[in-house]
Amino acid sequence: MKKLSHVNSKGKAEMVDVSEKEISTRTAEAFAEVKVSKEIINAIKNNTVQKGDVLSIAKFAGIQAAKKTSELIPLCHNIFISKIDVELKLNSKNKTVEIKSFAKTNAQTGIEMEALTAVSIAALTVYDMCKAIDKSMIISEIKLLNKTGGKSGNYFTK
Repeated sequence: MKKLSHVNSKGKAEMVDVSEKEISTRTAEAFAEVKVSKEIINAIKNNTVQKGDVLSIAKFAGIQAAKKTSELIPLCHNIFISKIDVELKLNSKNKTVEIKSFAKTNAQTGIEMEALTAVSIAALTVYDMCKAIDKSMIISEIKLLNKTGGKSGNYFTK
């Protein structure tokens, strides 16, 4: 059985010591989706949401959140983010807001959590900005698309 890296000899959770790991370039991409009503799609498209430009504000919320990941996830390391980008796209046919993030670092540990945090908070921001129109939105499909670098190698969604 593989030894769990986040558990100490007493079975208690602990932060992993990454001081012996090599610094390498690491990237991650994540995805989230917010299912919305036709009314919300039209309001976002026509920029008539009372709180303002949903896609721009959600993009910056995602970027800000990625920078705060280690403050939100208890055992997550605080790493320097070289690049974080969040893109939001309306899909009128599927009535969704599609959110994708890209994160990059040169560090001793991965940047997947930052990419996932970015799309999660961007999705919650879409919800917050549009809830006055319709509260039945569904946030789903939060997932890691791929990651590169590090000891465990590359990962690509199947």
